Amino acid sequence: MTAHETTPAPGTTRPGGRTARVREAVFDAALEEVALLGFDDISVESIAARAGVHKTTVYRRWGSKDQLLGEALKDAADSRIGLTDSAGSGDVADELRLVARAVLATVRSRAGAAAVRTLLSGGQSSAEVRTFIDGFFDERIAQVAPLVRRAVERGQLPPGTDPVVLFKQLVGPLYYRHFIMADPLTEADADLAAAAATAAAAAGTFVPRSAGG
Repeated sequence: MTAHETTPAPGTTRPGGRTARVREAVFDAALEEVALLGFDDISVESIAARAGVHKTTVYRRWGSKDQLLGEALKDAADSRIGLTDSAGSGDVADELRLVARAVLATVRSRAGAAAVRTLLSGGQSSAEVRTFIDGFFDERIAQVAPLVRRAVERGQLPPGTDPVVLFKQLVGPLYYRHFIMADPLTEADADLAAAAATAAAAAGTFVPRSAGG
């Protein structure tokens, strides 16, 4: 049976069967297409051709390029991109270094590259893609916030340190160097970004003026 032949009725295909294989193939093709060509230059038809399925299969399940790419990015993030959720080592510098290394793994992943390429090539106009990007970073910031709170409680960071600003300052250099400067980043680069963000945070740089007095 080829990928574009009649699909079994919903609920009749066991988990891990043909339906799952088609879904994986289409998601992989969507990520490859957007990473290679950019958001504006891909289509449901080009994704279907790369995946080896009929375009009507893709339209029937996802309806549009925007919906498909949003789901493909979310699936890749859920299954392949992680961020430390440690209970804490007791040293904020160590914890932020782990965060930076997790971010490095993200930017070097195919899903990370596809997400950034999507935003830089027209994807910001897609509500589905924008929702994924916003949710992705909201979740990561929510994971970093407890690290900052514990560091404040231990006296390692000043009260009022803004975890959102700290996270952006931590990850920003890595994203810029990887996607704009095309630098071949290493763990040493992630560690440097973490050390710089930690030093700035300890100096009170990320305490809003209203909180810092």
